[in-house]
Amino acid sequence: MTQTPVTVLYNGDCPICGREIEAYRRRAERLGAPLAFEDLNHADLSDWGLEPEAARRRLHVREDGRVLAGVPAFVALWRRLPGMVWLARLVSLPGVAWLAAGVYEHILAPALHALDRRRRRSCATGLR
Repeated sequence: MTQTPVTVLYNGDCPICGREIEAYRRRAERLGAPLAFEDLNHADLSDWGLEPEAARRRLHVREDGRVLAGVPAFVALWRRLPGMVWLARLVSLPGVAWLAAGVYEHILAPALHALDRRRRRSCATGLR
């Protein structure tokens, strides 16, 4: 059974996000996984129905014409990566999904977004 491709929208300017996505990209290329990757800093975000700040707040994927964000986006990504399907299944379990969404939406995504905003402000003012 052939899976439809999933396109991952990510923030390539975020050092943490960029490293994580690069690892997924290398794995996808090595294993022939049906994934495409699009850096939000070079993408037409209107195609995604997103404003730049909203796109930076969490990971997004396009799957079967739908845009998913946060933990559902990670699940769609992991389902396409051989060797990571187990993680997609685990995170899809009801209690685990609830906990993962809470941690991602209330701790991880806001922390990464705050770091990215701080980095962008530093770059804009010439401070590093």
